[in-house]
Amino acid sequence: MRRSTVPTTKVWRKSSYSSSGTSGCVEVADHLPGRIPIRDSKTAPHGPSITFQATPWASFVTALTDNGALRLI
Repeated sequence: MRRSTVPTTKVWRKSSYSSSGTSGCVEVADHLPGRIPIRDSKTAPHGPSITFQATPWASFVTALTDNGALRLI
């Protein structure tokens, strides 16, 4: 029998894109291959979350941070 090395429990952390010292933070769960779960820290731990595939999420973050410009079109 082969054991899975994929974690079954999400371990949440404050996103590096969240500003410090504010209550409006984004949390992200790490170590889920190919998936990026995101949630609002104000609703944690029982609030909703949304999960993105890694490639579209990376494109979204790049569009938001590339030279400070929003380039989604």
